[in-house]
Amino acid sequence: MALAGVLYFWVVMQNLSTKTFKNEFVDAFPGDLTGDRKPRQTPGVLYSKALPTPVAKPALLAWSYELANELGIQDPNEQDVEVLGGNLVTPSMQPYAACYAGHQFGNWAGQLGDGRAITLAEWETPEGKSWELQLKGPGPTAYSRRADGRAVLRSSVREYLMSEAMYYLGVPTTRALALVTTGDKVVRDMFYDGRPAYEPGAIVMRVAPSFLRFGSFEMLAARNEKENLQNLINWTIDKHYPHLTGEDRVLNWFSEVVERTATMVVEWLRVGFVHGVMNTDNMSVLGLTIDYGPYSFLDNYDPDFTPNTTDLPGKRYAFGRQASIAYWNLSCLANAIAPVIPEVPKLEERLQFFEDTYWAKFYEMMGNKLGLDQVREADVALVAEFEKALTSIQPDMTIFYQLLIELPLDMEGEADVEKHFQDSFYDELQPADRTGLYKLIQQYQARLKTNTCTREESVAKMRKSNPRFILRNYLLHLAIQELEKGENTLFLKLQQAMKDPYSKRFDEFFEIRPGWATQQAGCSMLSCSS
Repeated sequence: MALAGVLYFWVVMQNLSTKTFKNEFVDAFPGDLTGDRKPRQTPGVLYSKALPTPVAKPALLAWSYELANELGIQDPNEQDVEVLGGNLVTPSMQPYAACYAGHQFGNWAGQLGDGRAITLAEWETPEGKSWELQLKGPGPTAYSRRADGRAVLRSSVREYLMSEAMYYLGVPTTRALALVTTGDKVVRDMFYDGRPAYEPGAIVMRVAPSFLRFGSFEMLAARNEKENLQNLINWTIDKHYPHLTGEDRVLNWFSEVVERTATMVVEWLRVGFVHGVMNTDNMSVLGLTIDYGPYSFLDNYDPDFTPNTTDLPGKRYAFGRQASIAYWNLSCLANAIAPVIPEVPKLEERLQFFEDTYWAKFYEMMGNKLGLDQVREADVALVAEFEKALTSIQPDMTIFYQLLIELPLDMEGEADVEKHFQDSFYDELQPADRTGLYKLIQQYQARLKTNTCTREESVAKMRKSNPRFILRNYLLHLAIQELEKGENTLFLKLQQAMKDPYSKRFDEFFEIRPGWATQQAGCSMLSCSS
């Protein structure tokens, strides 16, 4: 029996360079098959053929062994690295760039599409599940507009690490299988301020059941391609929501997208994640976090924080506005699919479910973060008091909640409370904040004593809900600096730490953001080129 198990293992593990791939999306929809990469409008098609542009010398920098094992992908050999670098397209691959549109920063942008991403094919696992394999940074496509279709090392490291870090945090996300350097230099103007510079190039292979976005449906609606729109909706439901049947299945599908989107945003808020660029072309129809660019975790708790320089001064995509933007984006999706819905008022009703769904999930999440046995009606006010206090004091979010887990139930006195949370403060407490925090903790301790669960059960809830390690921007910045110098010590350590974010194993990173990082480019603020 043991021998059979070993043989089975070797049968199911396959190489990227020898796998026979599926191409169901390409087979199902009209596309521009010319392979022409000249920037242009592509009406009537959902994708354009796009062959990756070869690079000088692809070299493997990172490989997600856990994801590879899950998918049945063998550790990469030299030929596989050529695939990861875009230098090798196997006979069964039909690479393409998807055509989609979107609202960017609240404004209709028209056709966008995969400007620096190429989907190679679909990998079928031994269990029959299908995953799209996509290269980010393999060269220009028909949707690159005036750009080069390339990605640089810093943005690729950020995408690779955060995709996997979010997975281990338990947040719905696309994944990253591999990161390769290209041996080429790429010119980037990091902050669009007229100071372009050469940077090392890199490519990420990212993986998801689908990279379909809200903008995929917006594109077809805007062009009045009703047949393509209906076909895309039907295909999406058949492939990714097969449990939905009956005459109301499109409405029920939209309801599930609403629910998944609410879940995703609540999970962002749980761990303090700020996406930074929640355009409708960056919203997954599967409710996955997609397109990691100018993102950040919160250091000091500031609901008005946005890490994206392009989002200034309005801060449309700030941490505390992400739920309302998700609702706005869902309304754009509703408008896009409305042409194929016989009764639009029913669609509007499904959209309104977002608010109730979001708040129910939000309070459940906050109840777990605070270690409550259940969220009672009076607890809504308690949650609001925590929000008010944290917004005023602006402690480090991650460290504050960790210290809250360790809070004694009998703590008394303002000085003792201040001392307990001292390691989470970026600034000295003002008298009013000191008093406010003390009163809040008194109220919280009194509430904990009414729990119907044990203290141990309460703490267990909190430990599962509050990460102890997060990929802070300054850590990513330091790791990228090291990699650019040919060193990978911190990069490897962060890959270990991100896989165990709820333990104390990596407490060397358990500290507030250092002062030098407050105004450091790539730490405090980033651009869409990040």
